[in-house]
Amino acid sequence: MKILLVCAAVCAALATAAPHAQPRKRVLAWADVRSGYQHDSISHAVATIERLGRESKSYDTFIRTDSQLITKRPITFPAGTGIATGEEFNVRNLNYFDAIFFFGVREIELSAAQRADLLSFVKDDGKGFVAAHSAATAFFSWPEFGEMLGGRFDEHPWGIADGTVVVDVPTFPAMRHFPARFVVRDELYQIKDFSRDKIRVLAHLDPSKLNLTQPLVHRKDGDFPVAWSKTYGKGRVFYSILGHDADDWDNPLLQKMYVEAIRWSLRLVE
Repeated sequence: MKILLVCAAVCAALATAAPHAQPRKRVLAWADVRSGYQHDSISHAVATIERLGRESKSYDTFIRTDSQLITKRPITFPAGTGIATGEEFNVRNLNYFDAIFFFGVREIELSAAQRADLLSFVKDDGKGFVAAHSAATAFFSWPEFGEMLGGRFDEHPWGIADGTVVVDVPTFPAMRHFPARFVVRDELYQIKDFSRDKIRVLAHLDPSKLNLTQPLVHRKDGDFPVAWSKTYGKGRVFYSILGHDADDWDNPLLQKMYVEAIRWSLRLVE
């Protein structure tokens, strides 16, 4: 009788308990650098993104330094190759993920189908794409990628230097923790092929604090974005020039910027 009463009490408690927490979002940290310069920061950056996702319980990160998972199709090897038997061996493709953190460089080898799937992942599926630093150097031969990202790398006239950052949108989740103006030491990119009608510039470099006579300074309007957000179809895109050195990723301000950008792309915060 006592056992029955205990069972009844346990069942009643379970029935009134709070529902299970929603499973964490899934982020693919994509850092394919086979065809470009290996920034020393990339390994530490993706490891930091992974750690912060778990610590915040916002998302789980899957780190890949190749582009195999950039597809919505089953991933198989033909029979007889000695690699697999022809059956699907990895069910995790883009359909498994909710956002991408991208820290790649230059011309990454993707098939036409992979390129279409990547664009569709953001544009049609409404998922997130957060890109760091050298991501703006990627896929110069692919115009649609530049349209999705919102801008392109156009040299770094000042190399690694001090720059004064002005925050344009202090209410944006990835900007809220910054002061209105602050000095950062980084490899300061100049950006081209962007329009303020298509991207929301969240922060920019103060041109009065830069040497605009450097030979590689191409912009005559003094417009040097540091970070921006945009929509691409149904999806959300964020990019920042910051993060060249590995030590940058130990800076709590930079860490919070990228983590909050990922959370925004995942629609965990507005």
